[in-house]
Amino acid sequence: MLFTSTLLGLLYVVFAAVLISVLHTGVYFMIVIVVGIAFFQYYTSDKLALRAAGAKIVSAEEAPDLHAMVERLCAMADLPKPRIAVVPSDVPNAFATGRNPKHAAVAVTQGLWQRLEPQEVEAVLAHELSHIANRDVLVMTLASFFAMLAAMITRMGLYFGMFGGFSGGSNRNNNNDSGYIFLIVLLVSMVVYAISFVLIRTISRYREYAADRGSALITGAPENLMSALQKISSGITQIPQRDLREVQGMNAFFIIPTNWKSNMAEWMMDHPPLEKRLAALAEIARDMGKPVA
Repeated sequence: MLFTSTLLGLLYVVFAAVLISVLHTGVYFMIVIVVGIAFFQYYTSDKLALRAAGAKIVSAEEAPDLHAMVERLCAMADLPKPRIAVVPSDVPNAFATGRNPKHAAVAVTQGLWQRLEPQEVEAVLAHELSHIANRDVLVMTLASFFAMLAAMITRMGLYFGMFGGFSGGSNRNNNNDSGYIFLIVLLVSMVVYAISFVLIRTISRYREYAADRGSALITGAPENLMSALQKISSGITQIPQRDLREVQGMNAFFIIPTNWKSNMAEWMMDHPPLEKRLAALAEIARDMGKPVA
């Protein structure tokens, strides 16, 4: 994860240097826009994610067993208790969101609560609490900052076909210079976006491995998360496609994406393949001296 983050950081340094040297004043305006978008997403991530999923915050009176389970796990993980929400969907899944442990929320679907055994639900919740403890919203926001900028420049280049307005107003009559600026910035932005897409997906997969490990360490029972992941993946295949499409926008948040059986190459996935997650958990179980079937 550190190696991938370092590569991403070096890529962004080169990208920033090119933008500043070529675009001059125009780039600062675009950076301000992207900074504003990033801050908005970061500070409203919990509200946006809960609203997108149709999740409802539930009190301890409305879901006493769920609250008790989260309280116990938070005490074991030394975390403040997040807000707890329930998603009215039969799709078995869960997600966590929030910019830090003090402003976080954990949501589970009705399908997850109904289909899994209590110890399996506990393992899934521990996975989501690990995301909160690891501040993964902050990590992914920082990781995607310049990728958003590259995407914006690429789209603007494709839409307008030129960047004459970004050159600080100098040599406006020189069409050759404007054309070179356009080609340089567009090509660099496209390359940065493509490479950062792969690196961000790689970091996202590593964050899932880290959260799986966190769940195993918090509960002391990696086999419960293994069982939960298998039940969730098999349960998703039994859900009508119409219901899956309704929550597909939350795939990046879910513990298992609803399209996990697609033929997408691993380097394009934001979650590791199920078999690799199970193998990693099995290795953790063996390290703990637990039998693995």
